[in-house]
Amino acid sequence: MQSTAKDVTAYLEEVPVERKTALEELRRLCLANLKGFEESMQYGGPCYSRNGVVEVGFASQKHFIGLYILRTDVMKAHKEMLKIKGVSLGKGCIRYSKPEKIDFKVVKSLLKATVRSTGEVC
Repeated sequence: MQSTAKDVTAYLEEVPVERKTALEELRRLCLANLKGFEESMQYGGPCYSRNGVVEVGFASQKHFIGLYILRTDVMKAHKEMLKIKGVSLGKGCIRYSKPEKIDFKVVKSLLKATVRSTGEVC
């Protein structure tokens, strides 16, 4: 779902109720772990940028919750941890078919690795 919300708080007010808690937790983890990153609304969803480059984002899509980890080395390093039923992977996207499929410990690890990464952004 591409949103026209002006900020992340307004975006979270728009999301389906059954996804709201999970998306609020994704935001909380991003704010807590992505020190030195700027939160904004870009590409129709919440994004986290460092030095003007978006490295992390998330969104409530029609059929899934998407978590966008755009450092390719971080995605590669966590690939095995993300191989579970109900989760599909793209180059920089993790698609969770249901909110309860999100393993927030793995998300925290992804975010911490993103902060440390100097690898390529896809």
